[in-house]
Amino acid sequence: MAGPISSALRRTALATVLVAAGAPAFAQDAAGQSANQIASAQATGEAVLIPNRVIYPGETIEPASLKQVTLIPGKHKPDGMATRSEELQGKVAKRTLLPGRYIPVTAIRDAWLVEQGASVQVYFTAGALTISAAGVTLQPGAAGDQIKIRNIDSGKIISGTVMADGTIKVGAS
Repeated sequence: MAGPISSALRRTALATVLVAAGAPAFAQDAAGQSANQIASAQATGEAVLIPNRVIYPGETIEPASLKQVTLIPGKHKPDGMATRSEELQGKVAKRTLLPGRYIPVTAIRDAWLVEQGASVQVYFTAGALTISAAGVTLQPGAAGDQIKIRNIDSGKIISGTVMADGTIKVGAS
């Protein structure tokens, strides 16, 4: 009894290691199949998106650089992998993404809303009081990111949050 259990445990551990190490997605390519074959495969297998070419760090993930594949029936994508178009739309690769492999959520980021060295408006609001100043970003950031900015007038370095309109909101410290 100990033999089959340890063998199954070994296979499970090996599969986990292969997935964590970036093993290729076990999938069937949808190209070259009839519509009926694709429909029947999708009923039993999960459809996912994977790169069809190398995507380099800093490159925006375009729909043309992805292909849809259907996982072999019984196979499921590992947790922490982005495989739907909603998860990948407008994202930027943080590291090299290889063709035929799942895309880890940790390997993508939102596109920068403000670039390093950009001139921005910095706002401080407390009740009815609003103070604005010109600043220069010391690091890039997406909406919601905390970044450092240099006040052009005073030269002081302050931290603020990137807002959706590209301005920076600072708080009292």
